[in-house]
Amino acid sequence: MVIVIVLVLILSLVITTIALFIIFYNKFQVLKNGAETGLSQIDVALQKRLDLISQLVECVKNYAQFERNIMEKITELRCSIQKQKNPENIDSVNEKSIGILDKILMVLEGYPNLKTSTNVSDLMKSIIQVEDEIARLRYTYNNIVQDYNTRCKSFPSNIVAKFFSFSKIHYLKFEKSITIKPDMMWNNG
Repeated sequence: MVIVIVLVLILSLVITTIALFIIFYNKFQVLKNGAETGLSQIDVALQKRLDLISQLVECVKNYAQFERNIMEKITELRCSIQKQKNPENIDSVNEKSIGILDKILMVLEGYPNLKTSTNVSDLMKSIIQVEDEIARLRYTYNNIVQDYNTRCKSFPSNIVAKFFSFSKIHYLKFEKSITIKPDMMWNNG
């Protein structure tokens, strides 16, 4: 009788351990997939930003001289988004596209009649929407990454993380932001 009780206890401990292992593993997979989906959504939003910047360049180039290679830079950024889906690359693309957008916004400040153009105004409103979307997606991505990384370090899920080689995921930093805020220009001008 005692042997049966001990065997039942051991068996229930083994089953519980296996169940917890499966639950933790599945949660890691859900979070990892969520992070990958988040990066893909940010890629799409960055592509939208680059498309809008290209259209803005087309509208503005009649009024001001731009560097000849600005469209080449935009094309290069589009290609780099598609090549690597990692936080470091996305941070880099964000920084470079913000730099291009800053140059365009500085030009727009010097041409008040250009700011009143319907095409430019519509594009700027679209850029404002995309900027909000990127900020929201980045926030969501970083929250998922925080949950994932916390589980990688917390007991007992850290055991599963080590066993299956789940490693830390990097946050999106987006340290550079637009110098001239488009919403300020279009609300005041």
